[in-house]
Amino acid sequence: MSDMTSEGLTPDEIDELARQARDGDRDALEALLAAVRPRALHVCRGVLPHTPDAEDACQEALLKIATKIGSWGGRGRFTTWMHVVALNSARSTYRRMRNHAVAAETPSHLETPDPRTTSVIAGTRLDLLEAMETIERDHPQFVEPLLLRDVYGLSYEEIAEHVGAPLGTVKAQIHHGRKLARPLLRGNP
Repeated sequence: MSDMTSEGLTPDEIDELARQARDGDRDALEALLAAVRPRALHVCRGVLPHTPDAEDACQEALLKIATKIGSWGGRGRFTTWMHVVALNSARSTYRRMRNHAVAAETPSHLETPDPRTTSVIAGTRLDLLEAMETIERDHPQFVEPLLLRDVYGLSYEEIAEHVGAPLGTVKAQIHHGRKLARPLLRGNP
């Protein structure tokens, strides 16, 4: 991964902007949102490849970043925290779209379509998103570390720092999450 963002800022410079924004500097907040927008959009596109959907999720993520920046603790990289906010916004957008599409397109006298085989949004990894939804119901502690590692490629160390858990615990959560996800993914026995 590069040490520079698409806006030309280093991770340290982004962290400093985030601290200033968290402390109430409106100009720093605007500069921060502009700097992280491309990365947030990239995260959203990983879940929602249809550009308008990803852009909607990105806007939601930027709004959450702006309104919840006070919850960034400042211990880890701001971009790691932002990554999770964007991922959650994309998943929330996907769920909202799926629920709306299923409700709008399913006549009441027909069986609800199986979301693993019915594309609600062209090109979306429905099998992965549905697997994460299933795992989250009974084992929510595995979903975030698993997505951050296997979908977005964050290091184990970054994930451990973000979730505030020991490195060994994070590795175990990812391992167990993979075991739970494997049979839920299409094409796997």
